Amino acid sequence: MGATGLTCRECKAPYGLEARYVCDRCFGPLEVAYDLDTTLDVDERRRRIQAGPQNIWRYSDFLPLEAPPGPSARTLSRTGLPAGCTPLIRADRLADHLGLREVWVKNDAANPTHSFKDRVVAVGAARAREMGYDVLACASTGNLANAVAAQAAALGMESYVLIPSDLEEQKVLATGVYGTNLIKVRGTYDDVNRLCTELSGERENWAFVNVNIRPYYAEGSKTLAYEIAEQLGWRVPDTIVCPIASGSLYTKIAKGFEEWLALGIAEGSAPVMHGAQALGCSPVAGAWAEGKDVCRPVKPDTIAKSLAIGNPADGPYALDLARRSGGSIASVDDEEIRAGIRLLAETTGVFTETAGGVTTATLAKLAEEGTIDPDESVVLVITGEGLKTLDAVRDTFTSFEIDARLDSFLDAVESVGAAT
Repeated sequence: MGATGLTCRECKAPYGLEARYVCDRCFGPLEVAYDLDTTLDVDERRRRIQAGPQNIWRYSDFLPLEAPPGPSARTLSRTGLPAGCTPLIRADRLADHLGLREVWVKNDAANPTHSFKDRVVAVGAARAREMGYDVLACASTGNLANAVAAQAAALGMESYVLIPSDLEEQKVLATGVYGTNLIKVRGTYDDVNRLCTELSGERENWAFVNVNIRPYYAEGSKTLAYEIAEQLGWRVPDTIVCPIASGSLYTKIAKGFEEWLALGIAEGSAPVMHGAQALGCSPVAGAWAEGKDVCRPVKPDTIAKSLAIGNPADGPYALDLARRSGGSIASVDDEEIRAGIRLLAETTGVFTETAGGVTTATLAKLAEEGTIDPDESVVLVITGEGLKTLDAVRDTFTSFEIDARLDSFLDAVESVGAAT
C-alpha cells in the first residue's frame, strides 16, 4: 500500500502502521504518511480511478489499506457497506439567493446511514479487520454511532457504541436497530470520548474507530475531496464551506485536494477553506475570533448535537488551515441554524440535519459580509440527513387542515393569499 507509516503531526516522530494514535515523545496526534507511486502519468491515474467501483474504494490507491493481489478496489467494494459517490448538485437557486455565481452542494447524506461517517467507518473497519480486531467500537454524537453499528452488522462483527444520554431520539433508534451494544453515558461527548480512551487500553481486541485506529479512520474523509474534484471534471473549486466538530473532516478534505494537486490529478489551486460551528459549541470559531492558536474547551449547548465537541482534537490544525488557505471559521446561533435548514431545503430540495444548517447559515453569512468573492466557485459540504434531527424544524412552518370539500379548500387557499 502507499501508506508507509504513522507520523507525529507535531514532532514528526515516525511509527509503524500499528494501532496507535498519539506520539510517545510529545503526545501529539499521529497521521498516516504515504509514498505514492509517481511513475504513473496523470491520464493513467485518472483511468485507474474511473475503472474502479462506484464507491470510495475507487480511491483505494490513496487510502491506508493493504492491497491484496488482483483488483484490490473491487475486492474492497464487496466488503461491508459501500459508501461514497454521493451527488454533487449544482445549486443555482441557492447561488442566486446569496448573490454568488456558482454554488454546489455535496450531499453526503446520500450514504448508507445518511451521513459522511460511512466513509470514515468503512476505511476504519477495513483497517481494523486487516489488523485482526474482533470488535468495532466508538464514542459518538450520533452519526458515527449509526455508521459503526451498521458497518459492524454488514461485516458480521460485534460492536459497542457509546453515546451521550441526551442524544436525538432519531439517531438512537437508527443505531439500536442494527443490534449493536448501545450504551448511553450520562455526560457530554467529551466525557464519552474520555471513557472510550480508557476502555481502549482495557479491551485489546476492540477497535475504537475514533481512538486507537483514528489515524486510519480519519483518512476516509479525504475521499470527499477526491469525489468533488472528479465530479467537477478533475477541477478543484475555489472555496469550500465545511462544518467543524473535531476539525478532522475540515482538515482531511484539504489534505485530499493537496494530494491530488501535487500528483497533477486535479487542476487548479488549493481551495479557500471556511469552517462552520454552532455558537453553542464553538471553541474553534472562538479561538479564531480571538486570534489564538489553541482552543479553550467549552461545554456544549446547541441544537447541533453532531457538532457538539467541546474539546476538538484537531482544533489547532483547523485554525492553521483557515489561516494558510485564506479562509475563516465562523459560528451561527440556533435560530440561524434553523433558518439555514429551511434555506437549503427551499432552494435545493435537500433536507439537512442541524450540522448542515450550521454550514448553510455560515455560507449565507459569509456571502452577506462579502467574505466570499461572488465570482468564485463554492462547494457547500452537507454531512447528514434532516430526518435525523426532526425536532429542529418542528413549528417552523404552517399547515392547514380542511374538510374534504371544495369550498373548504378554497377558503383555506383564500386565507393563505390574504395572509401573504
